[in-house]
Amino acid sequence: MAVKIRLRRMGQKKAPFYRIVVADSRSPRDGKFIEEIGIYDPTRDPSVYKVNEELAKKWLASGAQPTETVSKIFKLAGIEK
Repeated sequence: MAVKIRLRRMGQKKAPFYRIVVADSRSPRDGKFIEEIGIYDPTRDPSVYKVNEELAKKWLASGAQPTETVSKIFKLAGIEK
């Protein structure tokens, strides 16, 4: 099973709010996920992100691949692979 760390879209139309989740790569974007590890809100100025560093490092160590956007958020949060 290939595991990805990616964004799950929430919120209303034209007001996106994302949760950073660990999910099977075959599941849909807003579908079933394994664990929630953070949030990202691009509508605020500046953008707000909160990541559970402990869980993120655990999943990265066990082989989960972050998407491009999530890896940028991790870099801002100081979490390196």
